[in-house]
Amino acid sequence: MPPSPSRDFDPLPGPAAPRPLRAHWLAELIRLRETHWGPLEDADAVRRVRQLDADLPSRILARADLLAQRENLTPMVDAWRRSARGILAVLFALALISGIGVALGALGDGSRPVNVLWALGALLGLHALTFLLWLASFLLRPSAVSGLGRLWLWATRKLSRGPDSALVPQAFLNLLARAGALRWLFGAVSHLLWLTALCAALAALLTVLSTASYRFIWATTLLAPDTFVGLTQAIGWLPAHLGFPMPDAAVIRASDGAQTLTADAQVQWSLWLIGVLVVYGILPRLLAGALCVVATLRALRHLRIDPSLAGFAPLRDRLEPPAQSIGIDRPVDPLHEPRVRAPSLAGLAGQPVLLGLELPADLAWPPAEVPAGIQMAGNLDTREERNRVLDALAQAAASRLLIVCDARQTPDRGTLSLIAELSAHAQATRVWLITAPSPDEAAGADTRAALWRERLLALGLATDAILLSPASPLAWLESGHG
Repeated sequence: MPPSPSRDFDPLPGPAAPRPLRAHWLAELIRLRETHWGPLEDADAVRRVRQLDADLPSRILARADLLAQRENLTPMVDAWRRSARGILAVLFALALISGIGVALGALGDGSRPVNVLWALGALLGLHALTFLLWLASFLLRPSAVSGLGRLWLWATRKLSRGPDSALVPQAFLNLLARAGALRWLFGAVSHLLWLTALCAALAALLTVLSTASYRFIWATTLLAPDTFVGLTQAIGWLPAHLGFPMPDAAVIRASDGAQTLTADAQVQWSLWLIGVLVVYGILPRLLAGALCVVATLRALRHLRIDPSLAGFAPLRDRLEPPAQSIGIDRPVDPLHEPRVRAPSLAGLAGQPVLLGLELPADLAWPPAEVPAGIQMAGNLDTREERNRVLDALAQAAASRLLIVCDARQTPDRGTLSLIAELSAHAQATRVWLITAPSPDEAAGADTRAALWRERLLALGLATDAILLSPASPLAWLESGHG
């Protein structure tokens, strides 16, 4: 008997259960997949979801989770997340190395004096430009935002292979864009990468300046000494108010390279440079990164399913019970006239159940002398009858299920799929193949019976679960033996 892929899986413990990013991600992935390649076969998932005491968005999430497990989409999401984390780790490593390299390049090997202007530009020039562009991006459309965050996403998308794998990052983008978290996530990644590089540069500065001797000068042709004094004091004003020392005017004027400064003056320049890096480099990135992380998490906490989206809108009538889908009263048109439905089956749970699949009129049905205690589920010949039995069995599995099929007919894919679905709602399942009622049809029936056996074995049924004897099936159904 083929096992149920999700029998013991509770897609939604309750209506108040948390709705993490993963659940919404899977829902968006299923929506994109169905939009591109058509609706998925979801009769069993819809049947199980309709039994939940939850609102429509929760039902959509539960359906998506069941379909994602069946279609093997969940491992794709997990694989993409692992690759995204791996690429992010590589980017952080590169940021660390680049920060150290920039610091060492700004100071040089110590054989020459360190030009304060060149060192300041090397440490903070590109950082300041990108930070200003990020601030200016708030005046632009969100799609116009660029930076290291988009570089990370571009690298992760390059690793996607196959049509379904390509939809995984697209679903992620769509989800974040609707939640208003896309800009903040990209910003968080970019700021944290820059913060890593700047902290690495700071660590390199502290290490090198503590273990080697450097001379600091301001070499310029256009700027007068007083101009450079004012510029240095203006840049160092904020660091000075935060506790970092600043060279006095005499030391700044004497740092023109023509005079030899004392060791204390060199220490002042070193601490000034470190203070500028911390105040204008590390602190802005730290604050901006924290802001982006908080904004991203806040946006993700407010993720909601929009039932009006294409792909979700048709699910309302299928996932909600009829009592929850009552609209405005209107005259009944012939296409939507109400119909009296057959009563729902009861008492199938935990009982032996006998049913037929599209049995023709020339076959005796139901069989004569059915033992007492066996529940008759009828001859499933229409979609409504199939759904009625499946709904009844979905409440609780039958103890034993005997499915009767006409061996004269060729087993098609729909019949085999229904057998697999029915068997998932029974503790034990057997298929009874009824052969031709007359000797004239025996040869053709035997040929199709062999085909039935082949297809049922491929479906996952055991050899002893395929029955041809006219007596043993009912005996097995009654007692579990035979």
